[in-house]
Amino acid sequence: MSHDSAAAPEAAARKLSGRRRKEIVAVLLFSGGPIFESSIPLSVFGIDRQDAGVPRYRLLVCAGEEGPLRTTGGLELTAPQGLEAISRAGTVVVPAWRSITSPPPEEALDALRRAHEEGARIVGLCTGAFVLAAAGLLDGRPATTHWMYAPTLAKRYPSVHVDPRELFVDDGDVLTSAGTAAGIDLCLHIVRTDHGNEAAGALARRLVVPPRRSGGQERYLDRSLPEEIGADPLAEVVAWALEHLHEQFDVETLAARAYMSRRTFDRRFRSLTGSAPLQWLITQRVLQAQRLLETSDYSVDEVAGRCGFRSPVALRGHFRRQLGSSPAAYRAAYRARRPQGDRQPDPDPTGASRPLPPSDPPTALPPENAVPFQTRRTATPMPAGAAGVPGQRSAP
Repeated sequence: MSHDSAAAPEAAARKLSGRRRKEIVAVLLFSGGPIFESSIPLSVFGIDRQDAGVPRYRLLVCAGEEGPLRTTGGLELTAPQGLEAISRAGTVVVPAWRSITSPPPEEALDALRRAHEEGARIVGLCTGAFVLAAAGLLDGRPATTHWMYAPTLAKRYPSVHVDPRELFVDDGDVLTSAGTAAGIDLCLHIVRTDHGNEAAGALARRLVVPPRRSGGQERYLDRSLPEEIGADPLAEVVAWALEHLHEQFDVETLAARAYMSRRTFDRRFRSLTGSAPLQWLITQRVLQAQRLLETSDYSVDEVAGRCGFRSPVALRGHFRRQLGSSPAAYRAAYRARRPQGDRQPDPDPTGASRPLPPSDPPTALPPENAVPFQTRRTATPMPAGAAGVPGQRSAP
């Protein structure tokens, strides 16, 4: 799922300066950057595919610091352009940054700020969002990054509204994506925005990827604690919650275990993980439901009870909102994909386990676009009390 936010009035009114061209895309490379993420915008915007109906962009590959630039596997790259070339670009793309703990070069940050002030579209792929945040371009804006690094981004840049559930976030003139493959999703979105669905579809066929992916990052999350959480006093409460997902408890229970008021706990938890505690808890329970649907033959009703949901209806609603399908459809699709011998029973959180049946009836995969792609134009929250919305007080 994407998040398209209406651009701020000043961003919408800002026009591209005379020396910049809309069709020119500058990709800013740094030493230590992973080669796969770096190659995504090079492939999307740097190859002439006009024969397939894809409008051509003009690519500028720019070094963000002195070279040669070392990348994955010890390879060395020499970028043909320097930071000065960014001044001609209508779009500037920053692929994954080399380290979420090290500051980007100030010269590169100045070039990004200047490009933004002159109306250029600024794009951060994966941990490239950290570079945009360091430049101050994400202040007060919605953004995303790889789910594993979202808590760090939220903690280091508290003015950024980090949403670890999204594949990408389009906030008008500043765009960010989640990890690796989500960079392709965002680049396709840019082509779609510039030239329409037909051009984006033609490019997707050339890349052999779906033109749009439904859902978000939730299906890829795991239960490991981000590194920075491990040393925080709340880590014990988070670990307890993960070990007791099969029990029914609410955020007030977690706040009490942390010896905090609900308001203080909400604020501390959000600064630590980048997510409201209720949304985090629902996401973890849905993840546990995924595992049980994949590795056991418990009914959907039983799965709901073993994941701490008060009813199967609650499970179905949250599951569909996060993953775009019903629990039954998800299980059918998962079993149809996996070889029969690969499915192994997974221990239930209560200690019991029910193995899978010896055989499953063949089930056709649901069509790729069975769930309509939804685009959110604004970040307006749902009313308090709606299922799965931060601020809801009842347990999921």
